[in-house]
Amino acid sequence: MICLSKLIGVKRQLKDMMDALIDIESGNGNRKILATNDELTADLSYKINQIVYRYERQILQLKAADETNRQIMTSLSHDVRTPLTTLIGYLDAVHRGVIVGKEREEYLEIARRKAHDLKDYIDILFDWFKLNSSEFALAIERVEIAELTRNILKDWIPIFEESYLDYKIEIPEKPLFTRVDMDGYARIVNNLVQNVIVHSQGGQIKIEVAEKETEIEICIEDNGSGIEKNELQHIFERLYKCDKGRSDKGSGLGLSIVRQMVEKMKGRITVQSEPHQYTVFTVFLPLIE
Repeated sequence: MICLSKLIGVKRQLKDMMDALIDIESGNGNRKILATNDELTADLSYKINQIVYRYERQILQLKAADETNRQIMTSLSHDVRTPLTTLIGYLDAVHRGVIVGKEREEYLEIARRKAHDLKDYIDILFDWFKLNSSEFALAIERVEIAELTRNILKDWIPIFEESYLDYKIEIPEKPLFTRVDMDGYARIVNNLVQNVIVHSQGGQIKIEVAEKETEIEICIEDNGSGIEKNELQHIFERLYKCDKGRSDKGSGLGLSIVRQMVEKMKGRITVQSEPHQYTVFTVFLPLIE
């Protein structure tokens, strides 16, 4: 039989637990239920504390995600509004007949470029929210990465030439297999190449695929303005934009999306740079038979 003093002790412990739970329910996630090891409610107190801690951590993660999304929407609302406003201005001028002849064609070309800028921002925003959705899933499959990379890059060659960008592409004839989502891999390569064109201010790009022991390396290098050493550690952070050395155009999400996509495919990505000399992004993917 349990003696009366122990029953009184248990009653007091249960009251303390109830008071703590009421405090936690009111929003005090730091409140913990205290119990010594020799108390009958010790195991129960420990378990409740575990549950409270887990839910408090989830709440903090949700708050952080909400804050991130708010920052993204604030940042992109400006980035989207600017090309949209300019686009409307140029098209209105053409529509009213204010601009004629050769200048009219120039206005239409500027409007076309602004429309593409707007599409790029929307694509980035869509990719970000898709990647961070609980319903998002990649279609991972065994893929021959050398041929896939060739097919992706062939569409960039006219753009390199139009941009007067010297290019060198080195992809082995030997088949190299890994496991990726084909659309996701295309997004990785396209984002990194686009990053060079928009931000590097360089005149050369080199893209190389190579087999290195247990991994496949995909390197994208440019000879542009480079990235300062103190900025390299932040380059993959969401909404991060280099303050100097590279173009300020962009959403600050592209490289973060690339890193998330690579990691979801069990790979990794690194960056090396020397200001005013070079920048090289390297994607590592597992090599399989």
